[in-house]
Amino acid sequence: MRFHATRADVARRAGVSTAVVSYVVNGGPRPVASTTRERVLEAMRDLDYRPNAVARALSLRRSNAVGLIVPDVGNTYFGALARELSDQAFTAGYALVLGDSSNSIDRERAQIESLASHQIDGLIVVSLDPDSAVDVGGIPIVYLDQRRQTQQRSIVIDNEGGARLAVEHLLWHGRRRVAHLGGIPGSPGADRRRAGWEYALRSARVPLEPDMLITTEFSRAAGYAAGGTLLDGENRPDAVFVASDVQALGLLAAARERGVRVPEDLAVISFDGTEDAVYSDPPLTAIEQPIAEIARKALQTTLDPASEIDDARIPVRLVIRASCGCGAMGSPRGGN
Repeated sequence: MRFHATRADVARRAGVSTAVVSYVVNGGPRPVASTTRERVLEAMRDLDYRPNAVARALSLRRSNAVGLIVPDVGNTYFGALARELSDQAFTAGYALVLGDSSNSIDRERAQIESLASHQIDGLIVVSLDPDSAVDVGGIPIVYLDQRRQTQQRSIVIDNEGGARLAVEHLLWHGRRRVAHLGGIPGSPGADRRRAGWEYALRSARVPLEPDMLITTEFSRAAGYAAGGTLLDGENRPDAVFVASDVQALGLLAAARERGVRVPEDLAVISFDGTEDAVYSDPPLTAIEQPIAEIARKALQTTLDPASEIDDARIPVRLVIRASCGCGAMGSPRGGN
């Protein structure tokens, strides 16, 4: 068994009190004479002493770590966001601690409380509840979605504008039975993406038919089941705006099973623009979220609580691939 030196071991070897060892490790709060400090450092090297990171964080009230909590790290978008935040945090001298709420509000709350108890330097949350509020003891917290409590700091993506852009593009292709495969109401981005779909159809004087809307979880399996429901109905859509890339993958699988050709029989545009969209079959036209910009702004806002958050939403863009019907030359089907 490997011997793990303690602070008391270092103190005995250096001939000082444990308090002096603490002052050297933490850089205070009291000064230590240079000769004494060198004795303590030499004892630490001889004993291969490594300070307990949690205890040191509690004493300094910082850990050089930032927390991120997402609903489902298996969702490609949240995985890409976590990777980008980890890279940017590392460059800034911080570690990223990841929590997965597994689409449970109770688990989300427990994870927030757990990370806060470890004195992390900031917390970024993609919450399942726009009304949630957890006491984090003054730790800076930033949410990545719309909040109903105005005192909470949030960074908002232009979900509604992106949805409108997607549906308008499908209408430009001459599609008129444009369905929406959306997220569960209240889930991140779901409500505003549905609102954008509705607005675009109303603006084009296209009726909002009840069987053209289905909401479900952000997952491949849920997208597959919902896709089957849409495609097996009597009023089959000729286009679908999907609220996430992972749902769109399930929809594409359901379409293949039924011999529904994409984009010839069914045009598809998804939201997120992750690698899932790039490597799907066919590649998905998508509303792309600028993950690097989202991560940069979230990290900056978390680590600098005094910074101002712009009122403007982070813009998104339409990336044309094969699933909408543009083809290599970007020419529409039909038109209006």
